[in-house]
Amino acid sequence: MTSAISHPAQTLPDSFDGFRVEIDAEHERADIVLDRPPLNIVSMPQRDQMRLVFEALDADARVRVIVVRATGQHFSSGGDIRGFLEASPERVSQLAWNIAAPARCAKPVIAANRGFCFGVGFELSLACDFRLCTDTTFYALPEQKLGQIPGSGGSARLQKMIGITRTKDVVMRSRRISGQQALDWGIATECVPDAELESATDALVEELRAFSPLAQRTAKKLLNDSEDATVTVAIELEGHCYSRLRMSDDFREGVEAFHGKRKPVFRGS
Repeated sequence: MTSAISHPAQTLPDSFDGFRVEIDAEHERADIVLDRPPLNIVSMPQRDQMRLVFEALDADARVRVIVVRATGQHFSSGGDIRGFLEASPERVSQLAWNIAAPARCAKPVIAANRGFCFGVGFELSLACDFRLCTDTTFYALPEQKLGQIPGSGGSARLQKMIGITRTKDVVMRSRRISGQQALDWGIATECVPDAELESATDALVEELRAFSPLAQRTAKKLLNDSEDATVTVAIELEGHCYSRLRMSDDFREGVEAFHGKRKPVFRGS
C-alpha cells in the first residue's frame, strides 16, 4: 500500500520505479519488494526513491522491521548500466548515500536474497543488518568487467566483513560467491533451502519484533558507530548506551517480566 507511506519531509509518488512497498501493520512489518522481473535491474531514479522510502518507513510507527526482497528467481542482477553513462558526476556521487539508507535506518533491516545478487543488489544487501540467502544465491561485484569498481559502498563494506584478501578476490576478479560460501565467510546471516526463504524471513521478523524497539535501535546505532573505533572507545560508547537504557521503561519491563516468569511487553520507551 504505497499510498499509506508518508515521508516526513516531502511527498512521495503514488507508485515507484521498479519496486513496490507492502505494509503489514498487524505484524509491524514493511516489505520493499524489487519488482522489475526477470532480473530486477535497479534504475537510477529507483535508488533515490528507495532512500526516501527507507526514511519514511523509519518514521512510521506501524513498522518495527523492514524486509528487502524481490519478485521472481533473482534478487537483482545489478544496476542499469546505461544509466551510469547518462548520469552527471554529481548524481553518481550520490549512489553510495542512497544505497546506505538501510544502514542509517534505526530499525532492523533484513535482506532476503535468492538467485543473482550482483552489483547494487549486493551493495544494498550489504547495507542491511541481516542477509538471508539460499542454495540458489550467488553474490558478486562484477564492475571490473565493465572497467569500473563498485560505487555504492560494496568494496568498503565487504572488506570490513571478510578482510582485504578475500575482498580483493571478489572485487578484482569479479568472482561469484555462493550462498553457502557467503555464510562460511560471514557475509550471510543464514543460508536456507530456496523453498524456505520466505518462512525463514518471517521467523526472523517475528524474533526481532519481540525485543524492545528502543534496545534494538540503540544496539544498531552503537554497533554501526563503534565499527571503526578502538576497543577502549567502543567500550566507553557501550557503557553510555547501557546507562541510558537503564532508565528506560522497556528495561524495567524486561526485569519485571524476567522475575515474574512471563513474556515482556515492550513499548519502545
